Amino acid sequence: MPTAAHRLSHARALESVAREIARDVILPRYLKSARNRKADGSLFTEADLESQRRFAEALPLLAPGPVLGEEMSGAEQAHIWSAGRRGLWCIDPIDGTTNFANGIPFFAVSIAYLVDHEPRFGVVYNPVTDESFYAAKGAGAFLNGVELPLRSAATSLRDAVAGIDFKRISHHLGDELAVRPPYYSQRNFGSSALEWCFVAAGRLDVYVHGGQMLWDYAAGRLILAEAGGVAAALDGGTLMAGPSIKRGVIAAASPGLFTDWRNWIAAHS
Repeated sequence: MPTAAHRLSHARALESVAREIARDVILPRYLKSARNRKADGSLFTEADLESQRRFAEALPLLAPGPVLGEEMSGAEQAHIWSAGRRGLWCIDPIDGTTNFANGIPFFAVSIAYLVDHEPRFGVVYNPVTDESFYAAKGAGAFLNGVELPLRSAATSLRDAVAGIDFKRISHHLGDELAVRPPYYSQRNFGSSALEWCFVAAGRLDVYVHGGQMLWDYAAGRLILAEAGGVAAALDGGTLMAGPSIKRGVIAAASPGLFTDWRNWIAAHS
């Protein structure tokens, strides 16, 4: 069975692959890729497709298993999920495609390696800022080699900075958060993977998002957990339930803050 140190070594190797493909494929197309729409209305660009192709070639050389990517059909994703219990890669080649296409420098490569459908190591990399968040189960979480969190979380909900995606939560909860916010201030950046990492780093204290897919949180959830944070599905279900299920998520940088945040959300949903 791989040790924590072995998993961390894999995470660092994965970091190098993410940096290389981002440098060679993604950044040269930044501000140059036309937007296209998928059947579900979400955006993709040539950079999404080409970077996913490159990752699909490179990742199985690091650890065995098929590659499950956002830019695949639902049938392909379901097959890989079912066949990959002993090991699979879950990737979003560009998380924050709207930001990428519009020239907003807040997007990331997000990659996690799963065994028994649970993340073992992962990387979230923003090529514009050159910030690489990575973690391995049992070995901690890091930003460019510095252990996370970078700062301690707020000690009370009223002092917290919250990451809120108002677009995807219920109207009632959104109204409650807008009119009677329990936190100090709120932010939304447009890249779920990076927002998870911002909670892990202590840049955000609490987080709620009404609809994420597996590749949005597979790496970020591990990074947060290894930094001492806590996360759950908003409806109490299982987060790692498969690629076809969109999940609301709730998270916080510390266990105590998570309890207060979850209780407030439950009372106002």
